[in-house]
Amino acid sequence: MLLYAIKRLGVALLVAFAVSLVTFTLLRLSGDPAAAMAGEVATEEDIEYVRKHYGFDRPLPVQYYDWLSKAVQGDFGISIYLKTPVSEIIFKRAPTTMTLGACALAFALILSIPLGVLAAMYPNTIVDRAALTIAVVGQALPSFFFALILIIIFGVWLRWLPISGHASWMNFVMPSVALGYYATPAIMRLTRAGMMDVMSSDYIRTARAKGLRPSAVLFKHALRNAIIPVVSLSAVQLGFMLGGSIVIETIFSLNGLGNLAWQSIQRSDFEVMQAIVLSVATFYIVLTFCADMLNAFLDPRIRVH
Repeated sequence: MLLYAIKRLGVALLVAFAVSLVTFTLLRLSGDPAAAMAGEVATEEDIEYVRKHYGFDRPLPVQYYDWLSKAVQGDFGISIYLKTPVSEIIFKRAPTTMTLGACALAFALILSIPLGVLAAMYPNTIVDRAALTIAVVGQALPSFFFALILIIIFGVWLRWLPISGHASWMNFVMPSVALGYYATPAIMRLTRAGMMDVMSSDYIRTARAKGLRPSAVLFKHALRNAIIPVVSLSAVQLGFMLGGSIVIETIFSLNGLGNLAWQSIQRSDFEVMQAIVLSVATFYIVLTFCADMLNAFLDPRIRVH
């Protein structure tokens, strides 16, 4: 287990390094940070002064090394627009995005796993078709459009839930449903396929022959093995949710990393954009690593690969 963990950790560190390098390079090639910092009315002399003052005239590898050496210590520089340390901005906005992602994943799991189990228990029946219909609708319905539908019904017509802000837990209900529903189809289909494959296994037939209760066979033996790929998929889906929360946060006016990313793109705030991409990528890598460790714990056969 320890050797497997070390191998996965090494891969995770290499991926984090590659993400930071690609992000830094692409952002630098997408525009001139000196011109953005100097402003629209700046002269060429002003831009050149900013370029030399902040070291943008140095070779790109040197700039990357300086940025990375500070980033590993938590120093992502100063926001060009807000004139505030980027790390403070990230730490202030991150809890909102993390809460949204966790609630959205919880909604997706609570909805998709029972549907997948029911569809596997009653294949080719009305229950199975109803679960597949829900999955197809969730896959075809864009998150932003579903969010607008939720706002009209529960925010405008019924007035049950607040439309914007993050003052209470009620503010996260509609954003979590809109963001989590998109992940429901993939998890549901994988759960259904895994359960149908496991339920036809020899050890399930042996468990039934021993006279075990149907609930024990279903949850203790079948679901535990069928859930292993779902763990990995859930980590991937949560990473997608965090990375794609920009639209949902903008619609519901949530002051998270997604909304901050949109604002930073409009302001050409390179330092903040760089930190957001690296932060989300790092969290995604950590999630994948934790999912690998959990899978190795659930299925010892994985550790030998």
